[in-house]
Amino acid sequence: MTDSTPKPGKMRQSMYKVFINASIDKVWSEIVNTDSPRLFFFNSQCDTPGLAPGAPMAMRTPDGKYTSVIGEVTEFDPPYRYAHTFKFTTMDDAFSKVTYDLKEVNGGTEFTLISENPDVAEVSKTEKTMQDGNKFICENLKSLVETGKPTFSGRMILLIIKLTQGFTPKVALSENWSFDKITELHKKEQH
Repeated sequence: MTDSTPKPGKMRQSMYKVFINASIDKVWSEIVNTDSPRLFFFNSQCDTPGLAPGAPMAMRTPDGKYTSVIGEVTEFDPPYRYAHTFKFTTMDDAFSKVTYDLKEVNGGTEFTLISENPDVAEVSKTEKTMQDGNKFICENLKSLVETGKPTFSGRMILLIIKLTQGFTPKVALSENWSFDKITELHKKEQH
């Protein structure tokens, strides 16, 4: 197995932007809500002891049974920027980083989602998955904030996720992803 841990400064970046016809505070509150599942985050709910730099975070199913993503909060500057590292629990790739930038513009909010992935020889499974996932997040965040519901294609994907949850690999069981384990794995990989 090769070490895919990125060296400092060696990251590939992709960016997605969307204009949302809503106040920056409304968009911000949707992104950082930890009280209920977020449809634009594939119906996952952010579980964290606190949204502050250094805090572990996990994206879990509404029933808490499975964890799809783990990471650590790296930046938290309300209502302009929230960033965290990102690792799928079912993939053996290095941590990536996701940044959510918000900017007030005339008539609404410019939302920018930035993904940074380790610059390794081959594009990782995580990076490939995030390319489609980031588009889904942007389109459905916009739709949810503006209309109260996800896009039609978003609703179809959410239905498929719900129907296939029983086939989720055991490695994604939340019992495998305590905050202590997330912190330990994050520290191990960053050194």
